[in-house]
Amino acid sequence: MPHFDPDFFRYDGSRPFNIASTDTKIPDIYDTREEYEELLKESAQSLDVLQSMMYAHNRYGLLVILQALDAAGKDGTIKHVLSGVNPIGLKIHSFKRPTVTELGHDYMWRSSVLLPERGSITIFNRSYYEEVLVVKVHPEILLQTQNLPVELTEDLEKVWKNRYKDIRNFEKYLYRNGIRVMKIFLNVSKKEQAERLIERIQDPSKNWKFEEGDVKERGYWNEYMDAYETCINKTASKQAPWYVVPADDKKNARLIVGKLIAEELQKMHLSYPKVDDKRSEELQHFIDLINSQNEE
Repeated sequence: MPHFDPDFFRYDGSRPFNIASTDTKIPDIYDTREEYEELLKESAQSLDVLQSMMYAHNRYGLLVILQALDAAGKDGTIKHVLSGVNPIGLKIHSFKRPTVTELGHDYMWRSSVLLPERGSITIFNRSYYEEVLVVKVHPEILLQTQNLPVELTEDLEKVWKNRYKDIRNFEKYLYRNGIRVMKIFLNVSKKEQAERLIERIQDPSKNWKFEEGDVKERGYWNEYMDAYETCINKTASKQAPWYVVPADDKKNARLIVGKLIAEELQKMHLSYPKVDDKRSEELQHFIDLINSQNEE
């Protein structure tokens, strides 16, 4: 397997992100389908071990945000990468269009109430970043449905500037409270996205996922590219980095995401709670008691 370098994918504010010059396909980190399946299995087992230790350690939470355009592979990535993790320490939330109740609150509210507990991993399939992506591409959403005071929406550039600042501060707040945040952008090419959307239409097992709006949104491709580039550059930080993962090859992307999540967990220096001498004596007493019960 080729050498894996997490820094290749990481944007933490120390270098600019230019979406036009960023690859959507790189050399595979697997050689054969059999090797891919073995590596994926090993990755799932590794994540399960790390998450179990994280649960016992009970000091950190991990929020993994997956952002991408339609058909980039978010659902499949979650399904394959995290299939082996114990559900007790894993939660997955997919964000759709805001409900009436959610629109009655500030735009971070629906995400805030779903943040990970200590000892657990939470995956956001889309997130509060939609507010500087979809809403920026379609500002009529902001103006017509979010019910903000008029004086706060007169200068849209100021709205986006403030939202980037709000997000950075929010993620700093989470970091200071032991909640680590990693943001993953699955970077798919326009050509590959087109092929996947057509496959959705033609495949009876997939066409339920297709929405006419997906085609309409492709008409805003350049606007979305600009929005993602700006968003990543404005919100990348050492405490909450972005990882831009080439996603034209789904298998490669899944292996990369698995390795990146494992690396983030390893940086927490997780450990199982230590047992002191007194507790060791108590545990030995219980062992003796259990053994004596077998003799009854």
